[in-house]
Amino acid sequence: MLDAATFRDICLTNPANRQLLAALAELDIPQCHLTAGCLFQTVWNVLSGRPPAENIKDYDVFYFDGSDLSWEAEDAVIRRVAPIAERLGLPVEVKNQARVHLWYKNRFGADYPQLFSARDGMSRYLVRCTCVGIEAATGEVFAPDGFADLEAGLLRINLLLPQPGLWQAKAEHYRARWPWLVLAED
Repeated sequence: MLDAATFRDICLTNPANRQLLAALAELDIPQCHLTAGCLFQTVWNVLSGRPPAENIKDYDVFYFDGSDLSWEAEDAVIRRVAPIAERLGLPVEVKNQARVHLWYKNRFGADYPQLFSARDGMSRYLVRCTCVGIEAATGEVFAPDGFADLEAGLLRINLLLPQPGLWQAKAEHYRARWPWLVLAED
């Protein structure tokens, strides 16, 4: 049965996750988390008997700094992480969750609430079981919906961000790589 400690252990079997988390911990970025596909896809790979890092598109880093909502401030953090990503040979995407409400509608066509923490952002992924993160500074696991659906491969729409069309597309994208995943439309 998957729990927080087992989840973290599995995620760290992906050397990129392990190395990136260690490097991020040294940067002192506020509320910095490694999150999204590099974590849950590592779990699905391991459950499928595949290499942990297989087919992981990118490595997402969420942080929260509400003191400066400018693009320039976010870009400065992106530039701090860039040498690490380059050294590790990883595609890394860095996002300040304090700014998401400023650009989300233009990119995805829907309103998005102002957030108050990095974990607020992780809680709003389209697919509930993918709402996971590991805090860089502490190694603490964040999984507001637990691990049962992640382990079982149940893809449920996230009611904190109910966008059925985007959810369906995302879920089908995952199912193309892990055919054992199941759409749960409840």
